[in-house]
Amino acid sequence: MAFTGKATYSAGATLPEIAEDVADLVSIVSPHETPLLDLLGDPAREARSTIHEWLEDELTPNHDVIDDDAIADPTNAVSFHVAHADRFRTGDQVRIDEAAEMMLVSSTSPSTGQITVLRGHGGTTKVSLASDMHLVIVGNAALEGDSADSARFTARSRRQNYTQIFSATVEVSGSELAVRQLGIADEMAYQKQQRLRELLRDLENTIINGRAPLASPQGGVTARRTMGGLLSMLSTNRFNAGVGGMPADLSLTEAHLNAALRQIWENSASRIDTILVGASQKRLINGFIGANRHFAPADQTFRDLVSLYESDFGLCRIVLSRYVPADAVVLLDSTRIDVLPLAGRSFQYRPLAAVGDRETGQLVGEYTLELRNENAHGIIRGLTV
Repeated sequence: MAFTGKATYSAGATLPEIAEDVADLVSIVSPHETPLLDLLGDPAREARSTIHEWLEDELTPNHDVIDDDAIADPTNAVSFHVAHADRFRTGDQVRIDEAAEMMLVSSTSPSTGQITVLRGHGGTTKVSLASDMHLVIVGNAALEGDSADSARFTARSRRQNYTQIFSATVEVSGSELAVRQLGIADEMAYQKQQRLRELLRDLENTIINGRAPLASPQGGVTARRTMGGLLSMLSTNRFNAGVGGMPADLSLTEAHLNAALRQIWENSASRIDTILVGASQKRLINGFIGANRHFAPADQTFRDLVSLYESDFGLCRIVLSRYVPADAVVLLDSTRIDVLPLAGRSFQYRPLAAVGDRETGQLVGEYTLELRNENAHGIIRGLTV
């Protein structure tokens, strides 16, 4: 028998007599995570100027290269030019990298860039010398009772970055503050939270991709001050797939990672502990274990994830960030990186003067990136996406 009583569908298309059923929840889909900031954590100190500087030093170099295209007798030559003759001292034992021959330096001439050596020192077999061969200074043998050598030292260098101001304005009308809201208790507090998420997102993106301007980097009345990010500050260990000893394959492999990690290890005392990548390269890193995965018949979970990568050159955490360029893999020593707020300028909310029937305020923060010893980090570019 058909129902003839009152029903919800008889109330009309707009259902004016039925109370709304709206979930008391506001769902956010926009990405706002900051994995790199979370990894680095809060710094132990603050920046004290809009131009933030720090000092770096290094030991006296113990390596060089032959810089001589005109060696008359490469197998027996005892004098040849090097790139930095001032790195050598009389009495240095020098090894030709990746060869068995040892040489003993008998004299140096920094003014002409030339050194004179005893070839085949200690009965080692002579090799044919060529330009760009790497030389390793094993150590100096001093004469017994001899006078002290001239002092050698390195000069400390200043590095710098600039602070960048991040701000967002919050404004809510008096009426909006007075009405009852769905899903939130305080509209002003909700707007502050949303804008702060955006500012943190932008800070992370700037730390990776930011670049300081070439002209007026300190800022001005019309010039905005921007900080340099990781990608712009890394200059020494920049590797391009298929170039300069990197594997010819443009798709990321373990060979790419190990070649870069080895070069960084040889150039510095750093131990890379973080590999920062986007989604494309993260999937390729996960594929490193593909050939070695095994599953039993009872297994119901398929695991395809690499969170830590351990090689001869250190244990690295894999950090996935949506702000890394798709063709890049960034290799970092996180102990040499800090994101510093300018003193008293970490993210905070400041109410602004009322100029009408509304509440207005500003979220503001000023930060800079301190990247110590940029040659302790590296980046691989040009990888297949």
